Amino acid sequence: MKQILIATHNKGKLAEFALMLEPFGIAVLSAEALALPEPDETASSFAGNAQLKAIAAAKASGMPALADDSGISIAALDNAPGIFSARYAAGDYPAAFARIIAAAEQRNDWRARFTCALCLAQPDGTTATYIGHADGLISKTPSGAEGFGYDPIFMPLGYDRTYAELGAGVKDKISHRARAFEQLTANF
Repeated sequence: MKQILIATHNKGKLAEFALMLEPFGIAVLSAEALALPEPDETASSFAGNAQLKAIAAAKASGMPALADDSGISIAALDNAPGIFSARYAAGDYPAAFARIIAAAEQRNDWRARFTCALCLAQPDGTTATYIGHADGLISKTPSGAEGFGYDPIFMPLGYDRTYAELGAGVKDKISHRARAFEQLTANF
């Protein structure tokens, strides 16, 4: 079985990566398991931040590294938090959900978009980047126990349940990350 380094310390993302790569005979190892530091996300785009993380992990480990930068853009927040999604929540997702729902109610605009940029970096610094999107609506109340991050408030278009209610079996086929992975795995 081939192995790839996943440039993340996020256990939820690592689990999603493992499930998506398993059918291709690829095992995952996390940057956290190798005690690799997380580089500062100083780029101005999802793709730029994914590249920073992937290149740093590949060079530090000598292994191919896959990194993701993803987030949610809320129409009622003028497409924020975007690349600042993790910082917007600051670990307190219930408070972030309340702010988002209040803004959506105030503007009566529930549209949202998840974006995922995946970057595969080789130890020599070469990279390939793939972008996936999932459009949807903000749920008026957080719901569901599966998933992580903003999953309890995001309902993808065509569904009346949140990512956290749909579960990994569905989410891993329709999500922003799944769409980016489709592009990546087309090259396997």
